[in-house]
Amino acid sequence: MNKLWGGMLLGSFAAALWQWLVEGNTLIFSALMNSIFEMAALSIEIAIGLIGLLCFWMGVLKLAEASGGLNFFARALEPLFAKLMPEVPRGHPAFGHITMNMAANIFGLDNAATPAGIKAMQSLQLINSQKDTASNAQILFLVLNTSAISLFPVTIMMYRAQQGAANPADVFIPILLATSCATLAGLLAVAWIQRINLFNKVIAGYVLGAITILGMLIWWFAQLPSDELTEMSSFIGNGLLITAIMGFVALAWYRKVAIYEQFIEGAKQGFDLAVTIMPYLVAMLVAVGLLRSSGLLDLLINGVASLIGMLGFDTKFTEALPTGLMRPFSGSGARAMMLETMNQYGVDSFSARLAAVFQGSTETTFYVLAVYFGAVNIRRLRHAIACGVFADIAGIVAAIVIAYWFFA
Repeated sequence: MNKLWGGMLLGSFAAALWQWLVEGNTLIFSALMNSIFEMAALSIEIAIGLIGLLCFWMGVLKLAEASGGLNFFARALEPLFAKLMPEVPRGHPAFGHITMNMAANIFGLDNAATPAGIKAMQSLQLINSQKDTASNAQILFLVLNTSAISLFPVTIMMYRAQQGAANPADVFIPILLATSCATLAGLLAVAWIQRINLFNKVIAGYVLGAITILGMLIWWFAQLPSDELTEMSSFIGNGLLITAIMGFVALAWYRKVAIYEQFIEGAKQGFDLAVTIMPYLVAMLVAVGLLRSSGLLDLLINGVASLIGMLGFDTKFTEALPTGLMRPFSGSGARAMMLETMNQYGVDSFSARLAAVFQGSTETTFYVLAVYFGAVNIRRLRHAIACGVFADIAGIVAAIVIAYWFFA
């Protein structure tokens, strides 16, 4: 992350210096300073606007944890992972951590996902015969984690709401479809290399069930007029969110959980999180603003657009491509790219919506690789990077296709 951020700043300065020395652009350094001031102010404005939303949602998720709602979901996934990871003994603690991590990812609970993921890696490391080399189970878990289906992309919806989107949840179905494609691609890649039998009754049952649900969604949306796609996606997204909130509250009430106290405890965590992200937003938004004002980002986008145009395809998606390209490397960097795209083109523009779908379609592959494998001192990653990047590419391509379907 240090090298990435430093590279962005130095690359921007080098591009500006080139414009001054070669092109004679004497206004370039003024543009850089104006970008710094603008992006620094925007980052704090965004963080402050998120405080209330983060407090509320973290409070609700605290109720989900305290009432056992996430544990119930975790138990539902354990049979699947037991078949995907045959070298892990049945009843091993790793399954609990893995399913909790996946459940937290599905519900958008990033703070809970990372600790559970590290615990899962540590548990799997206990039965790893080669301590410096990633095991099959560890690689499969990591690839599924980096491409995990996001059922409730709450953070993205919150950013869209904070930026004034007419229907913040209209990206719900596109994100669900794109992230499902990434997860399926990652699973197929790992299964092919590790020779996992996907035709096992348990695995096939879970996979076919997921494919059936997604297929029905795609078929249903294919029957809708184009002007109703966004409205229906928003309706389903908002409906599921309200149902989940009410369900967690009802379950907490049934289990006699101290609802108000638990909600307040979670809300405090949301406030702390909002304060925590401020310096990261400043750092990344300023760096992204410098990339664009220096002309370096536009040079990259124009190069890709020219290549796509030569092939005869529409190039509008390239305006959002920086988010997709940054996502595997840095979550904060991709978030900054997404916010900068919203600010540049408008939150309800095609580019901003596609950037939101990019943000929700995959995880930060290289960050997760570094954190999870670093936590157990694994140096030989084997096929983890290749499978993770393959899932990322599948998610990016799927996001572009689906965004054109819904929003073009």
